[in-house]
Amino acid sequence: MHPDTLKRAAARAALDELVEGAVVGVGSGSTVDCFVDELAARLPRARGVVCASERTAARARAGGLAVLDLNEVLAAGEAIPVYVDGADEIDGCRRMIKGGGAALTREKILAAACARFVCIVDRSKCVERLGAFPLPVEVVPMARELVIGRLRALGGAPQLRAGVITDNGNEILDVRGLDLQDPAHLETVIESWPGVVTAGLFAVRPADVVLTAAPDGVERQPVTGARG
Repeated sequence: MHPDTLKRAAARAALDELVEGAVVGVGSGSTVDCFVDELAARLPRARGVVCASERTAARARAGGLAVLDLNEVLAAGEAIPVYVDGADEIDGCRRMIKGGGAALTREKILAAACARFVCIVDRSKCVERLGAFPLPVEVVPMARELVIGRLRALGGAPQLRAGVITDNGNEILDVRGLDLQDPAHLETVIESWPGVVTAGLFAVRPADVVLTAAPDGVERQPVTGARG
């Protein structure tokens, strides 16, 4: 089955996770593009969307969706019940590596702001252990070499992602070779360094629900007692 067909199936299944008429948090990436298109085709489903990237926001506007500002939504006391996003890798504990599209910081902000994180992926993104995909780390440009040195001290091999500036005006380091046996600990350590904006590990706050598309259908992995 073509990968785009699987992405579309996972995106369509995510519509059943939404709260009718509520604001929806939306991530970034090719699978999320499919979700935005599906949501736009069913406009009454959402009052509007808060987006994790300018790219996603542009696609949402083109589809007729109202793009809202996170600060304004939260300042008004409005809850965001569901955040929908993909992953570059996800393990059996719903921990993820994200940031292949350089939107990791805003994705992590939205994941924290929304009650439930629904991750939509095709089966190719599911792994037994994280780490085959290089770990993205967003850094303030001034701190690049400082952070590179610390990543190397951890056994990593960081490389600047050439020609990429995030929506926040920062740079991305892609890091291979790190020990991801305890991803939540590593996430906490890297994000404690001055100059690091975000590490692309989503382990401290993993997904609440995972919708995995395969040729035989979409599997839903819920979490008992998930937030929201």
